[in-house]
Amino acid sequence: MQAEKIVDHIVNWLKEYAVDARVNGFVVGVSGGIDSAVTSTLCAMTGLDLLCIEMPIHQAVSHVTRAQEHISQLKNRFSNVSDSRVDLTPVFEEFKTEVSLDGKDETVDMALANTRARLRMTTLYYHAGLLGRLVAGTGNKVEDFGVGFFTKYGDGGVDLSPIADLLKSEVYDLGAYLNVPESIMKAAPSDGLFGDARSDEDQIGASYPELEWAMQMKDKGKNADDFSGREQEVFKIFTSYYKKNQHKMNPIPVCEIPKKLR
Repeated sequence: MQAEKIVDHIVNWLKEYAVDARVNGFVVGVSGGIDSAVTSTLCAMTGLDLLCIEMPIHQAVSHVTRAQEHISQLKNRFSNVSDSRVDLTPVFEEFKTEVSLDGKDETVDMALANTRARLRMTTLYYHAGLLGRLVAGTGNKVEDFGVGFFTKYGDGGVDLSPIADLLKSEVYDLGAYLNVPESIMKAAPSDGLFGDARSDEDQIGASYPELEWAMQMKDKGKNADDFSGREQEVFKIFTSYYKKNQHKMNPIPVCEIPKKLR
């Protein structure tokens, strides 16, 4: 992987897009994970103004600590970086008092997890609108186009996606090149939507290296019957997520009205 050239390519792409859009810079939600760390660093490298926002909602202490370490490092490295902390816990708790929490526990938990992501999206866009900036997405290729592991209109609600053509392993490669804090490089990937330290692998049932392999096998036209054991299990996990999350990965369907009916 040509990390230096890829970084230059993404930074130039970000800068050109922002200049063409006539905006002042970027807003990025920083979670303490590798994707937001790499994305925010790339945005900082454009020289345009960058606002990093922490948005805890009953957040695990380890996530908060890593996010703060990264933001501190970025501010020391780049004069165009500022930060803000918006504690959304009270907003989230108030929301819960106004909606029904009846239903199966796992269904309610997932709906509330997605609500956290959507509250954060609203916060990012508030600041972006206030400052005349773009919301930069932090999704990678496996999440955005493989298993659809993101919240529709939550972390999936962005203006542009600088790392969405990079596999998770490639994001880590860029993280190493960009000197992302070691604590983030070593941390297990987590969406942080449940207020604990559960990892993405805990939720999905497969690691990112396994999902990358399955994604490559799917692109080669393979199916589950071509594998056995753990490989078959992982491939089935991947294809299950891929199929059920098409509504996230495809454009919103539009009902087109036939000309003869107009």
